[in-house]
Amino acid sequence: MQKIIFLKYGELSTKKDNRNFFLKILNDNIKFVLNDVNIYYDYGRMFIEPNIDNFDLVIAKLKKIFGIHEIVVAYKTIDRDLDNIKNSIIELIKDKGFKTFKVEVKRSDKNYPYDGMELRKILGSYILENKDNIQVDVNNPEFILNVEIRLKEVLIYFTSIKGLGGYPVSSLGKGLLMLSGGIDSPVAGFLAMKRGIKLEAIYFESPPHTSENALNKVKKLAKKLAVYNHNIKLHIINFTEIQEEIYKNIPHEYLITIMRRMMYRISAIVAYNNNAKAIINGESVGQVASQTLTSMGVINEVVKIPVLRPVCCYDKLEIIDLAKKIDTYETSIMPYEDCCTIFVPDHPVINPSKEKCLEYEQLIPFENMIYTAIKNKKTITINNDNIKEFQDLL
Repeated sequence: MQKIIFLKYGELSTKKDNRNFFLKILNDNIKFVLNDVNIYYDYGRMFIEPNIDNFDLVIAKLKKIFGIHEIVVAYKTIDRDLDNIKNSIIELIKDKGFKTFKVEVKRSDKNYPYDGMELRKILGSYILENKDNIQVDVNNPEFILNVEIRLKEVLIYFTSIKGLGGYPVSSLGKGLLMLSGGIDSPVAGFLAMKRGIKLEAIYFESPPHTSENALNKVKKLAKKLAVYNHNIKLHIINFTEIQEEIYKNIPHEYLITIMRRMMYRISAIVAYNNNAKAIINGESVGQVASQTLTSMGVINEVVKIPVLRPVCCYDKLEIIDLAKKIDTYETSIMPYEDCCTIFVPDHPVINPSKEKCLEYEQLIPFENMIYTAIKNKKTITINNDNIKEFQDLL
C-alpha cells in the first residue's frame, strides 16, 4: 500500500464547465508551496504523492491554501481484489483502539462486482471477525472506516482534516486592500482571498505623525496575509501633505469624510495602474462615523471601481475572533497610530452632505497633491521569506 494525500474540492465541484480552470490554478498554487511532489487530479479528487515522509509538514502547508475543502491521508492499493482489500484493512487498523465502528463505502466504479451496501456488510463482518471487543454503531461510532473503489485503485482512509474552502487565490482576479494596521482590514483581506482574489495592498503613512513602527506593523500584517497569497505587493503612500492641508482648511467635523474620499481616489488610481479590479477594505456598517450608510455612500461616490467590504455585516467580536484565528490580532493591537486614528475630531459628521464635501474640497489643491503622492509612492514585495524593497515609478 502507498500512503498518499488526496483533496476534496467542496465548492469547486459546482463549477461544471469551468472546473478545470479552477483546478489548474489550485494545482499551481499547491506546487508553489510544496516542492518535489507528484500531483494528479480528476473532477472528484486531487492526489498528492509527497516524496518525503513528513506528511505533517505537507498537511500544515495545505491547510493554508484556499480552494481545498478537506485534506485526507489515505492508503492506496492498485490490487482491487476483495481479499486484498480485507487484509489491507486489518493490517491498517490492527493498532487502533476503538469500541464501536462503521464502514462507509463509495463505489465510483459501477462495474465492480459488489455494490456499496454489499461491501459495507462484507467488510464490516470481516472486521468483527478479526478484531476483539468491538461492535458496529452506525449512528455514533468512535471510528469510521472509509473505502473508495475507483477505476484503477482502492483508497482506504479514516479521518479528514478541514481545509480553508473557498476558491484558489488569483482565480477571480486581483484586488487592492486598504491595509490600515487595525484589526478589521487584515480580516477583510483574508476573506477576499477566500473568494479567489489575489491581493495587493495600499498603506497611507503620515510621517512624522505616524511612526516607522506603524509601517513595520503593517509590513508584519502583510507578511501574515502573504502566507495565503504567495506574496503581497504593498504600495506605501505618503499622505502627510494631504492630511495636513485637510486639517488646516476643512471644517473639523468633515475631516474624516474628506480624508477617506482622498484615500479612495488614490486607491482607485493605484488599483487601475496595477490591474486590480476592486478596492477592498475593512469597513463594518455602523462601527465608526465614516461607516454609516450615508457616509459610505458619500465617500464611495468619488470612485467608479467596485469597493468590496467583506466584514461589513460582522460585529466587532466576530471580526476579533477571526483575527485571532488567522494570527493577525496581536499584531493589529500594537499601539502605533495610523492615518485613520490621528487628527480625529471630537464630533465627526455621521450623515455628511455630498454637496458640502465638494464645496470643502475646493479649499485645497487636492488633485495636484494626489498626483504627487502617487508619483512618489514606494512599493515593497512581501513574502514568507523576505521583504524586498524597490522604487515603483509610474
